Amino acid sequence: MRKLIYVPIVHTETDMGSVSESLKEKYIEKYGQSKWLDHVNKIDSLWDCIEGELDALGLCYKNLKIYQDGLPNCGVEEKIVRDVAEKGSKNYRLLIKLSGKGAQLIGTEDPKLLIEEYKIIQSALGQTKEKSKDMIDEYKKKAEKQLTERDKYISKRINETLKDNETGILFIGIMHKVNEFLPKDIKVDFLNIAV
Repeated sequence: MRKLIYVPIVHTETDMGSVSESLKEKYIEKYGQSKWLDHVNKIDSLWDCIEGELDALGLCYKNLKIYQDGLPNCGVEEKIVRDVAEKGSKNYRLLIKLSGKGAQLIGTEDPKLLIEEYKIIQSALGQTKEKSKDMIDEYKKKAEKQLTERDKYISKRINETLKDNETGILFIGIMHKVNEFLPKDIKVDFLNIAV
């Protein structure tokens, strides 16, 4: 039997990489500085809860595979995780903690799909308000199809790499529906987080 712990997440500012500053500016412009700080604090609390809940599960780390939203299947996954963790990401620090206990980090996403999404987001953020709205509308039209393609790829990666008597942890954004594409022999348990 194969088991997957499904962890719905919200990305931290650090996780967003080179578009984080633009996203932060847009958020503050729309909602204000104090709402931004509330948002950051809530996300930090969420990650503290996730880490605590995972610690409480008493997992067997030598049979544990880690799958991460936004982590490309590229051969340099560990370097990416270390680089983002060093910048302060609680998400990626948790990945390092788990892999340090013996869990195996797995490249999770199709790099081509990630680059495509990055270009769309970057383009939308660089536009004026009027043009930005058009870009956002265009992005929304493509987003559902693209998200489905990403979810199918992620489920395929999990199916290919998660073996019998192994457990996986999938850290995945709340908009994803990877669970809908997983094979029936993978038992999915959602991690319940109360923040």
